[in-house]
Amino acid sequence: MTDTTLDPRLDLTLERMIRASPSSVWRAWANPELLAQWWVPAPMHARVDRLEVQPGGGFVTSMREEVGEYTPHTDGIFLVVEPERRLVFTNVIDSSWRPAKPEPVSMTAEITLDEHAEGTMYRVVVRHGDPAARDLHEDLGFFEGWGSVTAALADLAESGLTR
Repeated sequence: MTDTTLDPRLDLTLERMIRASPSSVWRAWANPELLAQWWVPAPMHARVDRLEVQPGGGFVTSMREEVGEYTPHTDGIFLVVEPERRLVFTNVIDSSWRPAKPEPVSMTAEITLDEHAEGTMYRVVVRHGDPAARDLHEDLGFFEGWGSVTAALADLAESGLTR
């Protein structure tokens, strides 16, 4: 079994209570049209180019401002998929299964959806290879960026549009 113990020198975490079922939150992750509605911080727009929610499946998105061309945002693969419970993806291997050197940081993200009396306890753990990468990700606005997209995910799931 893999050791997934948190290491504050290498990991960034975010938690939020979402007042919707884990299945509603899961659909917002697994449906390309829904994912595009919350995956990048507003006022940016996301386009889901590839979403194969299965182990080894591609995860490719692009983003743009109000006008202009879409630019690459995410190109990685899913490592672990436990429907309505857990997703793990990385950008260290791209969607073509080639080693990648993603900018600005390499990471592996684990998303867990735990059933709770009030809905879903949503937890993100983003793991980095060294303290410098972790610190750079934090300095670049990890908490603001992941926090704003998590809020948008919560708004979407809580609105009932993911049923």
